[in-house]
Amino acid sequence: MAADSALELILNQTADAEHKASLALNQARIERENYLQQLQQIEQYRLDYCRQLSERGQQGLTASAYNHLQKFLNQLDETLVKQKSAGAHFDQQVEQCSQHWQEMRKQRRSIEWLIEKKQTERQRLLDKQEQKLMDEFATMQYARRQMIR
Repeated sequence: MAADSALELILNQTADAEHKASLALNQARIERENYLQQLQQIEQYRLDYCRQLSERGQQGLTASAYNHLQKFLNQLDETLVKQKSAGAHFDQQVEQCSQHWQEMRKQRRSIEWLIEKKQTERQRLLDKQEQKLMDEFATMQYARRQMIR
């Protein structure tokens, strides 16, 4: 019975670890989604800025203003390059969290299987003992009936 409570304790700890891994996976997915939204916003902002530059260019733009706008556009491009390079980190984080969660789930299921196997074995032994007692009882009743005759 002590082994059962030890297994139950291990199961609880493993289930807790699985839950924490699940939360970490969800958080990693949220962070990746936030990253993708931010990247999309920067790309949209760059596109809008290019349109604005084009419209202002058609209206006539001084060389100084054009250089200023072009410099800002270059900064946006650099920001996009940095953001895109950071994307691999978010994908890797999600993958690592997913693998960890799957491993924790596998461990929990293994422990549940072991507990179930032990319970099944215990029940089989109890059934066997009960059958033995029933057989002994039936044998004793038969012997008594034979003695009475």
